[in-house]
Amino acid sequence: MVTGSAGFIGFHLCKRLLQEGCTVIGLDAMTDYYDVTLKQRRHQILSDMAGFTAVEARLETPGLLRDLMAQHRPRAVVHLAAQAGVRYSIEAPRSYLDSNLIGTFELLEAARAFPPEHLLMASTSSVFGANEKMPYAETDKADLQMSFYAATKKANEAMAHSYAHLYDLPTTMFRFFTVYGPWGRPDMALFKFTRAVLQDEAIDIYNNGNMMRDFTYVEDLVYAVRKLMDTAPLRGATPLFGDSLSPVAPFRVVNIGNSEPVKLMAFVAAIEAVLGREAKKNFMEMQPGDVPATWADASLLTQLIGPMPKTDIGTGVAQFVSWYRDYYAV
Repeated sequence: MVTGSAGFIGFHLCKRLLQEGCTVIGLDAMTDYYDVTLKQRRHQILSDMAGFTAVEARLETPGLLRDLMAQHRPRAVVHLAAQAGVRYSIEAPRSYLDSNLIGTFELLEAARAFPPEHLLMASTSSVFGANEKMPYAETDKADLQMSFYAATKKANEAMAHSYAHLYDLPTTMFRFFTVYGPWGRPDMALFKFTRAVLQDEAIDIYNNGNMMRDFTYVEDLVYAVRKLMDTAPLRGATPLFGDSLSPVAPFRVVNIGNSEPVKLMAFVAAIEAVLGREAKKNFMEMQPGDVPATWADASLLTQLIGPMPKTDIGTGVAQFVSWYRDYYAV
C-alpha cells in the first residue's frame, strides 16, 4: 500500500512497483494544494497498469486506513501522503495538522491493528532546521525546526518510533532531500523556474542566490526507497557504522539524497542551458521558514542498499524540461 500515490514521488514509486509485478493499493486525497488534473493524470497512468487499485480518500478519515489494511493486508506500507511545502505551512498550518499529524496517527493505528512486514514513512531534510554542521547525518540532533511543516514531520518520526517500540513494528523513516524530476510538483523551484522562463517572466531568487540544495533526481530516490523496502530494521540488531537504529525499537531513520549540494545559481544556469534562454531574475531576501543549505550524508543508505544511482543536475533538468514541454505542449 502506498499513500500519496497520485503525488510526485508516490506516482513514480507505484509505477516502479507495478512494473515489477507487485499488487499496489494507492491511496490519495486529490487535494487542491496544486493542480488536481496533474494528480488525476498520474493516477490514470497507474490505473492503466495491471495490479493497481486506486482509493480516493483522506488519510484522516477515522477508520478508513484500518479498513483498507484489514481488507488487503499489505506486506509493506509506504506512507508518502502529506501536506507538503515549507512556505504554505505559514499560510495554512491547519492542513498540516490534519494530514501530517492526524492522518499519520490513523495510519499508525491501522498498522498496529494489521501489522505489515515493514512500514516506511516519509520525513524531510527540513527537520534538520537550524543545524549548521554539514553534511547532515541521521544521528545529528534535530530539534530546531524552522517551519511548521518540518515540525510536523519531526513529530511523525517521534510518533512512529513510539509505535515501533510498543508494538514491535519494523519502521523506516526517510529524510528526503530536494527531490525533482518529471511529473514534479508545480510549487517546486524547477517547475516554477521552467514555466517562468518559457513565458518570459522573472523568477524569484531567494537569499539573493546564496542557497544550496542537495537536489535528488526522483528515479534515483525511488530506487533507494524500493531497496529499503526489503531492508526492515530489526530490534536488537548490531548497528552499522553511524547507524540511527533505535536501541529500543525496530526503527531507523535514513537520509536519501544525492550527497552533492548544488548552488542555486548553478541550478538556474542548468535550466537556462536546457531551455536555451536566459532567465530574468528577481533577487529577494530569505523566505521565512527556509534554510540556506541542505546536504545529505548518505553513508548509512549506502551501507544498507549499496550505491544509489546519481543523476547529474544537467541530465535531470533536461529530463524534466522534456516532460514539461510534452505535457504542456510548449
